[in-house]
Amino acid sequence: MGEDAGDRGSSADGLAPVGLPMAETSPKAEAAKLLPFLALGERADLQAAAAQHVLALSGSGPGRTLLAGQAALLQALVELAVAPPPAPARDAARALVNLAADPGLHKPLLAAEPRLPVRLLGCALDPHWPWAEEAAAVLANLSREPVPCAALTEALAATEPGESGLERLVRALCTPGYNARAPLHYLGPVLSNLSQRPATRAFLLDRNRCVVQRLLTLTQYPDSSVRRGGVVGTLRNCCFEHRHHEWLLGPEVDILPFLLLPLAGPEDFSEEEMERLPIDLQYLPPDKQREPDADIRKMLIETIMLLTATAPGRKQVRDQGAYLILRELHSWEPEPDVRVTCEKLIQVLIGDEPERGLENLLEVQVPEEIERQLQQQDHQEREQCEREQQELELGPGPQAEKAAST
Repeated sequence: MGEDAGDRGSSADGLAPVGLPMAETSPKAEAAKLLPFLALGERADLQAAAAQHVLALSGSGPGRTLLAGQAALLQALVELAVAPPPAPARDAARALVNLAADPGLHKPLLAAEPRLPVRLLGCALDPHWPWAEEAAAVLANLSREPVPCAALTEALAATEPGESGLERLVRALCTPGYNARAPLHYLGPVLSNLSQRPATRAFLLDRNRCVVQRLLTLTQYPDSSVRRGGVVGTLRNCCFEHRHHEWLLGPEVDILPFLLLPLAGPEDFSEEEMERLPIDLQYLPPDKQREPDADIRKMLIETIMLLTATAPGRKQVRDQGAYLILRELHSWEPEPDVRVTCEKLIQVLIGDEPERGLENLLEVQVPEEIERQLQQQDHQEREQCEREQQELELGPGPQAEKAAST
């Protein structure tokens, strides 16, 4: 989910008139000369010009590598990113987004400022901070890797008594207008990354907190695929905890309709088939659109697949008519890898039940030789999907237009 901030093509034109050193020197020396102009208390116009120059450097691989070798400059960049106006905090934060998008640069970033996750978390959850979205985007990129993710988890656990840090994060994500100046879409991927850790999943699945129920409505959040994808990724990670499946599929949560609805189209089922579907999936309007993002569609299918790991889970998923939605999705699906994932779930739903002792698919011990064969088969399927995707992209115009329209 990590993404670079904008301004990749920003040029350094116009910096010389405000007094920055632009004489011909090595790139490393030039970067080092920016440091005094990034200091807090420097003239605002010089600060802004220096921050723009750093942002431009961070938009390329060589530029990021150059900045990563300047510990003092990275520390100054962090100070600017969390500084109040008139400091150019937005450009500084955007540069950090770009730097954090490269996992290889996480170590120098955290070495320059070990408290970086803590400080950015404070900005991201401050309902009045204007650049909270940028702070959340940096955290989304950092938390993809184990060490920064652990540091962020500790920061959330160490917040002040009362409302926990995770509770504040969930509230900010689920509350419209939490920050009137920042949409906070990137808190979705932050939560998804955090949910890879058992302690976060335990919080999310605490039946007294109703956290999962608050997240479910965001699976169809219309304004941001980043937020939708982060929430679906969070739900998928939670579904690895198979002991909670009965609760998740039961009436207290009723997760399945929220996973199936984004996969459903405007199909007109027979009356008999319609009665097998949950109420929310019956008689959908003729203009009903499926989730447009292929990666999110795949995660939704994978989440349902996890819920079929146990025999009771498979029965509940079958009984709610999931096959009907998946059958129509498979006929419509333009992306080969998503179609293959859909096929695997359909096979689980229509296939025979595993023999006694193997009912829980998440606990089955697969022999090494069979595991190697399955990995090889999976690799071949991915190669086949790539070939099919290339054929679609190289096909005649009308076919390509049809694929794009779906």
